[in-house]
Amino acid sequence: MTNTAQGDLLLKNINAQAPFPISFADLEQAAAEKLAAGPFGYIRSGAGGEQTLRNNRAAFERYSIVPRFLNDVSTIDTSIELFGKTYPTPLLFAPVGMNGMAHDKGELAVVEAAHHLRIPYIQSTVSTYSLEEVAHAAPDATKWFQLYWSTNEDIAYSMAARAEAAGFEAIVLTVDTVMLGWREEDVRNQFSPLKLGYAKGNYINDPVFMATLPDHSFESYVQGVLQNIFHPTLSWENIRELKRRTNLPILLKGILHPEDAKLAIANGIDGIIVSNHGGRQLDGVVGSLDALPAIVEAVNGQVPIILDSGVYRGMDALKALALGADAVTIGRPFVYGLALAGQEGVEKVMTNLYDELKVSIALAGATSVKALRNITLVKNDRTDVK
Repeated sequence: MTNTAQGDLLLKNINAQAPFPISFADLEQAAAEKLAAGPFGYIRSGAGGEQTLRNNRAAFERYSIVPRFLNDVSTIDTSIELFGKTYPTPLLFAPVGMNGMAHDKGELAVVEAAHHLRIPYIQSTVSTYSLEEVAHAAPDATKWFQLYWSTNEDIAYSMAARAEAAGFEAIVLTVDTVMLGWREEDVRNQFSPLKLGYAKGNYINDPVFMATLPDHSFESYVQGVLQNIFHPTLSWENIRELKRRTNLPILLKGILHPEDAKLAIANGIDGIIVSNHGGRQLDGVVGSLDALPAIVEAVNGQVPIILDSGVYRGMDALKALALGADAVTIGRPFVYGLALAGQEGVEKVMTNLYDELKVSIALAGATSVKALRNITLVKNDRTDVK
């Protein structure tokens, strides 16, 4: 996008009678007004006292850029390469579950936006629509499948096989959900989207899962999901077996410690997503951005590293990329956009994030995502994981 086009977009939004929210705070406020308390609280909140949620934001705010000037920044290359494919931006859609809470079209609207924007889409296991329905909605989009392990591991292997058959291009195994985090907002609102059926898409379409149920009633489905979705026995052996059973690259989502990153490499993992689940699992955890530099050092370029959790602005993405991430995922912002205006809202949110990122790369004195590694960042409170 040219500088003129970016300026035209800004003027269009300024001159609009009802401008779409641009900042994260405005998006969140608009979503709060649109959604009921239960769904909004579920999307917005973090675990416990929400220290991890705050840590994610504080981590970004601790870093300041020392820009360079008098470089020719008239042409900016924001493209990246992941698993042999080139994408025009370093942004990905995070695997946010149960999008039907935010909009009737849920994941279908999001994957259609992803296809239009040429941004990889990561679909959650706990989706309102099945992975086959998502694949049908946007067959040419780049889609990865985020896998939650199951107590009955055959269900996990079945879902991975279904994803491969449906044309998904990677498996993202989330490792930080061995049990549900302590989520006070949901207790306060007496709200459980799992029990309301918002996660049913992939489960009711899985033959292995359905064969475990005593009948096909809604109550049996809910109990079946609750019995399988948390998996405290998940281990490296399960991951090695998954790798034997799929031809797709496997990324681990939820890595925060450099030693776990080294173990991932040793076990043949193809990519790492540095994440604390958006602050929704264990409270009091290091911000994802604070964990990133040590993991980048430990991995040393052997596999791609993606930064997840707390990326609310284009400038946040810039800082993560400058610290060594190969890409970043966007979560809550796009869900708020979905709630406000469906596919169009998702596209507006992601376009605004991208436009801010592109402008910021130029103003920092860089000309590409790779060149951001040479940008100087100053941190005023160093808290790297040892």
